[in-house]
Amino acid sequence: MTESEGREKVAVPQAVTGEVGRTPRSLPARLRQPRRPRLWFEILLIAVSYWTYSLIRNAVPEQKGKALRNADWIWRVEHGLGIAVEQSVNHAVNSVNWLIVGMNYYYATLHFVVTLGVLVWLYRWHPGRYAAARLVLFATTGVALVGYYLFPLAPPRLMRGGHFVDTVMVHHTWGSMASGDLKHMSNQYAAMPSMHIGWSLWCGLTIFALASVPWVRVLGLLYPTATLLVIVATANHFWLDAVGGMLCLTFGFTMARVWYGALPYALPRGARGAKARETREWGGGSCGALGRNTP
Repeated sequence: MTESEGREKVAVPQAVTGEVGRTPRSLPARLRQPRRPRLWFEILLIAVSYWTYSLIRNAVPEQKGKALRNADWIWRVEHGLGIAVEQSVNHAVNSVNWLIVGMNYYYATLHFVVTLGVLVWLYRWHPGRYAAARLVLFATTGVALVGYYLFPLAPPRLMRGGHFVDTVMVHHTWGSMASGDLKHMSNQYAAMPSMHIGWSLWCGLTIFALASVPWVRVLGLLYPTATLLVIVATANHFWLDAVGGMLCLTFGFTMARVWYGALPYALPRGARGAKARETREWGGGSCGALGRNTP
């Protein structure tokens, strides 16, 4: 083989590869690819999303009569299932002053602090999984709004003749949007589903799936468990409200699975840089394929 013949044989596949490889991917395909999130955009998105969620949640009509009737119905159902022990838990924990005060502050603060902390952790150390995990959280919260509208529900502490203790009112603790001076800023009859459970379970599963330190993974599982005890002990939710929160979270994971083709924790840990993204979008050959499968 002459030198010119060798160059000719090599040039043919390069030309073909270049022509085929430069076919750009569709916009939905590019949007589904993990990419490094932008800090300013994420801060703005989370702030606007939570503001919108709060606005819609509080705009749902406070159907007091229907909410109280629904609470009575939930209470009867739980009695039928043999799980109506919320009142016993509420009174038992309320008898231990330091414990119930701690739970009141837990209910008022950790719901936000831990969730934001997990988002920051994902952003910093798992950028390739961040967008999908955030979608789970947003979809979970969004579908909860439907529940607030279709099924207004009074929390146990507001039931007629329920004999529950409103622990924030009794112990004068600060911070709960559900009692005291702040109750007028929040819809009191949006107890189903419980987003304390939806968000805490999202945090717990994320930590358990992605943390590398065993005891941290255990803490991840304990967090939603402790939250379940807190929402019941403070008489803010029934057990079945927690089930509603779990169902909303299931919907959130389903949405992420449909959009990204995998659960967030199965996606690559690192987001590709601009150069790698460009290679991928224009069909970057074997190196691009290797990058897609690299954790």
